Amino acid sequence: MILPIKKVHKLIIGSFIGPFVMTFFIALFILLMQFLFKYIDDLVGKGLEWYVVLELIMYASSTLVPMALPLAILLSSIMTFGNLGEHYELVALKSSGISLRKIMMPLVYCVFLISIGAFYFSNVAMPYANLKMGALMWDVKNQKPTLALKEGIFFNGMDGYSIRVGKKEKDGQTLKNIVIYNHSSQSGNMNVMMADSGRMLKSENERFLIIELFNGISYEESGTPNTSNDRKQLLRVKFKQHEVKFDLSTFQMNRTDENLFKDHYTMLNIKQLKYYEDSLQKKGKSEIAYYNQNYRAYTFMDKKFEVDSAAAPTIKLINSDIIQNFPKATQAGILASAYATIRNIKSYSESTAEDHDKLAEKIRRHEIEYHRKFTLSIACLILFFIGAPLGAIIRKGGLGMPVVISIFFFIFFHILSITGEKFARKGVVDVWFGMWMASIVLLPIAILLTRMATTDSAIFNMEAYSNFFKKIFKRTVSK
Repeated sequence: MILPIKKVHKLIIGSFIGPFVMTFFIALFILLMQFLFKYIDDLVGKGLEWYVVLELIMYASSTLVPMALPLAILLSSIMTFGNLGEHYELVALKSSGISLRKIMMPLVYCVFLISIGAFYFSNVAMPYANLKMGALMWDVKNQKPTLALKEGIFFNGMDGYSIRVGKKEKDGQTLKNIVIYNHSSQSGNMNVMMADSGRMLKSENERFLIIELFNGISYEESGTPNTSNDRKQLLRVKFKQHEVKFDLSTFQMNRTDENLFKDHYTMLNIKQLKYYEDSLQKKGKSEIAYYNQNYRAYTFMDKKFEVDSAAAPTIKLINSDIIQNFPKATQAGILASAYATIRNIKSYSESTAEDHDKLAEKIRRHEIEYHRKFTLSIACLILFFIGAPLGAIIRKGGLGMPVVISIFFFIFFHILSITGEKFARKGVVDVWFGMWMASIVLLPIAILLTRMATTDSAIFNMEAYSNFFKKIFKRTVSK
């Protein structure tokens, strides 16, 4: 009995959605762990609120979607058709008159819709996530570590103060053998306080840290430090109780204005990238025109002199008759002026060339981001047409063989993508070729695998290979 096409479609899509969602979140989780390990030093010990860390993880997860999505499509397509082949469901469908092309068609539409969503995500959501994460990471990196007084170690986190505690009791408030250096006047160690004990607490609004010192002494030296004047005054004050107040506002996280980051190329959509790219190209043309104008101003004389690099700064005359027309007393000055002009031209040309190279690299980075908006969608389609035929070939489901094959193809795809992007960034190849190099290489593989799988080519029949090598072995033995 032939199953209705609609039920077959539901069966195929249902078999694909589960592995796709699972592999996507597994890949995203692994990539997110890599991100956290990379920035663990910037996050630990700074007293960040839980919602700040959660916000950072959310934006970081969004920026990792372009890597997790193609891998999830590749792995889930292999798993889907591998499961169907392992349980002989593909054989049953084919014997019912449904070709592999028709079996794949529902998932082709499904992956096509995912690709459209990936393009929308790259163009709209991705720039927003990059902007939010970039601004938040800047604030996190500039956030001061939390106030942590350790025994026997000077704590320099307070602006203008250096504090050392000999012992800290278990209650976290009682302190012993306290030394406080006051550097707020920026005149060195001119003011120091010592106390046998103390108590640490915060104000009601938690804006100030208050340290109450008991049985101590304060030394304050007046005068100008690091001078030859030996006449200085030393003020020594004993106290039974003294209170020192520290401002904790610098330990609070301040959010930077996001408008300072919005012009970065990773935070722009397609329309904005084209606008900034055109602006940069116009800027480059105007700089070249300005350079040509200044170069002509530098070289208002004909090219009569050149620098002999082997004997610099000796000047070699191209036409010695010209210099003879001037008095001997002024010839040395003329040669020195020509040499200075040459040096200025060389320095100006080198600096202009360096600025132009930086501008050209900036333009290429904008072009790279422009092409990246499209490469993600195309990569999803290509990797599907690699994964689906491979699943039908290997006929193995689960997370065994499909994972191995998926990782191999994804690493190959990722290496090609990184290499092409790096070449494009350095100007070794055209930007469009560098960004599309991985797709160009994998597209023929996808077409070949799809064609061979749909035509049931013997190239995928492992028994055919086995029989072929057995025949060769028998012939060799018989001889």
